[in-house]
Amino acid sequence: MKITIDTLLAYLSDRYSGWATEQSMFMKLVEEMGEVAEVLNKRAGRKASDDTDLQEELGLELADMLHYIIAIAAINNIDLERIIIEKDRAASAKYNHEVNLEEFMSTHQE
Repeated sequence: MKITIDTLLAYLSDRYSGWATEQSMFMKLVEEMGEVAEVLNKRAGRKASDDTDLQEELGLELADMLHYIIAIAAINNIDLERIIIEKDRAASAKYNHEVNLEEFMSTHQE
């Protein structure tokens, strides 16, 4: 099953609208960012690690970060898909990329 940004936006809007604040979601995002930093420190040997699968743990923490990033957009009614495509289009032009995200998506549709 594939998850789209629009589907996740709708789901998180339904889950959080009316009671969650952008400040509370941002604080959760920062907390999760710290957890990603901890996993990366373990992977680099800068922090002790037990037998935990660090690849799996990194994936879980990155998923948590995405959750809160998209939740902030959802409670603010931000169309992330549109903005990501527009921002990539501008960056691709600025940095002379051969293909932008929109073009990539048009040739890699399932």
